[in-house]
Amino acid sequence: MKRDKTAIALTVAGSDSSGGAGIQADIKTFSALGVYGASVITALTAQNTRGVDEVMAVPPEFVLAQMRAVACDLSVGAIKIGMLATGEIVEAVATGLDDFPDVPIVLDPVMVATSGDLLLDEDAVGLLREKLVPRATLVTPNLAEGAALLGEPMESREQMLEGRAERLLALGPDAVLLTGGESMAETALDIFAGGDGIQRIEAPRHDTANTHGTGCTLSSAVAAELAKGESLERAVKLAKMYVTAAIIAADEIQIGQGRGPVHHFHAMWPAPEEGRTDA
Repeated sequence: MKRDKTAIALTVAGSDSSGGAGIQADIKTFSALGVYGASVITALTAQNTRGVDEVMAVPPEFVLAQMRAVACDLSVGAIKIGMLATGEIVEAVATGLDDFPDVPIVLDPVMVATSGDLLLDEDAVGLLREKLVPRATLVTPNLAEGAALLGEPMESREQMLEGRAERLLALGPDAVLLTGGESMAETALDIFAGGDGIQRIEAPRHDTANTHGTGCTLSSAVAAELAKGESLERAVKLAKMYVTAAIIAADEIQIGQGRGPVHHFHAMWPAPEEGRTDA
């Protein structure tokens, strides 16, 4: 019996030793959404829910070797790009993308961790803007990352978001999803800017400290849906629904002593039994 082709997504990102963000969050998201995940590791981080202690970048030539090994064997349906750490790695990834013609690219311009730790050299920001942003199907910066890409001060007022999204779109990607989850608005508001104009995508704001890896999870969820053949607009909306549910369920798991991760497998793991105590 002939089987349908397995949906495959590739993540190009850094590793999070605590498992809540980066490569680990991406693979969990792909799996939760029914997509096979491949990975290219760009950096190793010594981190946990409280912060990043150390970062060790992978040699750029080895990043490129990983990309080429995947490209010559796997039928990748979408690529998510996250933490790149250095300008040399940005350039290596740009070269590696040549082996993935016509594959949708979701670029999450990871610059600062949730804890505030820097994850991208300042010199690399210009290279990211020049070499990767124009090649992206979708760029998914948060408020701080969007400001850094544009060289603007960090301004989170709701009325400023649409203009910033339009200015990011002018850098050359097909579309922009400017995430405003860290603003103080009553709802979690994202701005989706593309060829059909501006859309506001809102979800209820859930009060939880467990938001580690939300940006990685959102961008990888979009990539997973694209790998399954969804349109970009629908992929964005499905990803937003998935991340919102993962945030709401985050308090069901107790991970670490700082900002815990979202619950990637909220739809699969059994709900905790109230009052249960292990024997």
